[in-house]
Amino acid sequence: MTEQPRMNVESFNLDHRTVAAPYLRIADRKELPGGDVLTKFDVRFTQPNIAHLDSETVHSLEHLMAEHMRNHSGDVLDVSPMGCRTGFYVLLVGDHTAQAFAPILEATLRDLLAATEVPAANEIQCGWGAHHTLEGAQAAARTFLERRAEWETVSAA
Repeated sequence: MTEQPRMNVESFNLDHRTVAAPYLRIADRKELPGGDVLTKFDVRFTQPNIAHLDSETVHSLEHLMAEHMRNHSGDVLDVSPMGCRTGFYVLLVGDHTAQAFAPILEATLRDLLAATEVPAANEIQCGWGAHHTLEGAQAAARTFLERRAEWETVSAA
């Protein structure tokens, strides 16, 4: 955590200088008034403030992960890109651990490598249907998967 004043957004309290991408970590866990639990994961593809994913790559990863991840878990609520373009937030219903989510993410990325197109990459189903790159998404997924052994190490410090 940073020495800055405490912020409402969890990731704003994370010292981005000390993390070591790629990684997978729980960014937040909320218990709702009815007792349901939501778990939000930080899936970091690139090193913050050093590298980022190209915009078309982010867009295509979002489509591919959102579509394919739901084949591996009915708990997926949302897959959202980070504005900094270094990764994604994945929101699940239920009290999940990073260790339990990792196989879902790995299977999703393996599906992505086998994909022949980006789902819904057209002007009917997408707000910017021409703004995609299957090759870029697959290259990013391949790099992330090649470093699977590092996913549980969040901090370089």
